[in-house]
This record gives sequence, C-alpha cells and structure tokens, in this order.
Amino acid sequence: MSTSRKWYIPYVSPYDPCPPLGPISYETPVQLYLGFQPQGMEQFSPFEALAHGTLWPGLFTPYTNPYLSKRGELNTDG
Repeated sequence: MSTSRKWYIPYVSPYDPCPPLGPISYETPVQLYLGFQPQGMEQFSPFEALAHGTLWPGLFTPYTNPYLSKRGELNTDG
C-alpha cells in the first residue's frame, strides 16, 4: 500500500520576486488505495467509530500537521 502523504517541489522561476517555497505536502485518502471493500473487514465499536470518524480501522488515518514540527523548531531556536 502506498503512503497517504505526498510531497512535491513547486517550480521556481528565476524572475519570481517571492522567496521559493520548500517541499509542499498533501494527504490523499486511504480509500484511493483500497479498491473494493473486502468482505468481513474489521470494524470499530460504535463509540470508537464516532471518535475516529469511520467504522473501519483500515480507512482511518489521523491528520498529521507537517508544519507543527517546523513551528516547534522555530520556537526552540529563537
């Protein structure tokens, strides 16, 4: 299975007045890689399903903010 976090480096023109951006990331949903849902797939309990936002653990991916670590590094340096 492929990872759900993707990265790319945007094109930087030599005439661009703005400073170049670093690698940009985005997340893709796990459903893109699942295909058909297999029969008898494991399920969360109703309480856990409400907490996770899905009934199936195989489709659950928590959102991870890639910019939190950068902010933490900036706060410790300064």
